[in-house]
Amino acid sequence: MSFEKTWRWFGPSDAVTLRDLRQMGIQGVVTALHHIPNGEEWPAEEILRTKKEIESYGLRWSVVESLPVSEGIKTGDLSRDQLVENYRLSLRNLGACGIDTVVYNFMPVLDWIRTDLHFTTPSGGESMLFHYPTFAAFDLFILKREGAAADYSPEMINKAEKVFREMTPEARETLARNIIVVSQGFIDGVIKGGDSDYIPLFLNYLRKYDAIGPKELLMNLAYFLNAVIPAAEEAGVRLAIHPDDPPYPVLGLPRIVGNIEDITAIMNLHPSPNHGFTFCAGSLSASKGNDLPAMARALAPRIRFLHLRNTRWLDEDTFYESGHLDGDTDMVALMKVLLGEQHRRIRAGEPGSRMPLRPDHGVRILTDFQLATNPGYPLVGRLKGLAELSGLEYAIERELTG
Repeated sequence: MSFEKTWRWFGPSDAVTLRDLRQMGIQGVVTALHHIPNGEEWPAEEILRTKKEIESYGLRWSVVESLPVSEGIKTGDLSRDQLVENYRLSLRNLGACGIDTVVYNFMPVLDWIRTDLHFTTPSGGESMLFHYPTFAAFDLFILKREGAAADYSPEMINKAEKVFREMTPEARETLARNIIVVSQGFIDGVIKGGDSDYIPLFLNYLRKYDAIGPKELLMNLAYFLNAVIPAAEEAGVRLAIHPDDPPYPVLGLPRIVGNIEDITAIMNLHPSPNHGFTFCAGSLSASKGNDLPAMARALAPRIRFLHLRNTRWLDEDTFYESGHLDGDTDMVALMKVLLGEQHRRIRAGEPGSRMPLRPDHGVRILTDFQLATNPGYPLVGRLKGLAELSGLEYAIERELTG
């Protein structure tokens, strides 16, 4: 089969071990140096230590996810140039150690957002859900963000007020902590788990974007790319920006990686083949306006990494992560486009033709409930997803090759 099968591993503290990955037939590991604070250089010796540990199990460090882009780069503050220099040094060190693909995102303050981390699926598994009125209730009545009401329709404000009234104080606290801390801490978020005053801290981060809209954020991304892409080219490292999740503005923050127009504009910021895109089906499917097979077809030459999973919409305000094949995205059509591009690269003998694939997130099932894994990253549920995607890939590949 054409795609390199990879798995996100969160380091030695991950309940899913490298020995597990070897038994599962994983080829490449997707990980990061989570112990190094955001904005600092990744030293070559630390990269090699993790690389050697991975290789001792017969695996390879396939993708860095993520080398975080610090808030000072996104806001363009006085720390930007030093942070960019540290990023360049990290890219050079990664390239010297033989690691050639780096995922990053340009989402201000928050990465992915869900309002329920323990949603029960129709089959009895556990997944994650986003309910827009609940998120609005968090913004309007828990955060009490200044000016928040201007971002919502009167109808949505009424829905949010009803949700908030029906929540207990404990439920309100859980919602805020899940959005700000629990879902962000293990992916190097700006707020740490030990911060008891996390809401005021979070609001301070939001205020840094008061004068930054989509245009300004895109300019800051262009500055970053123009500064780091030459280092990536020298190091032989491919950069792959990740889409926003959900792919639209939240909390008054600009979001600029949400649809085909956004991504095309970003790809046009720099012509380098080392400037590419992570095709995350789950993130992109969180907007009903995104046609994923069409997006994959349009972006195919710039795709460097694949995150495949599915979502299902329950109503106009609510979607949940439904697994990998079962959802509103036509995964068969999407896989055909992606495999077609992979085969084209192989036939053309393109350098760097590889498109690693990882099963993104997963539904908790069976013994997953006995294992302390990060939200969205169960063992059995993700392995089920990988098996489904691999079977789909095999069948389509037979159809393509005859």
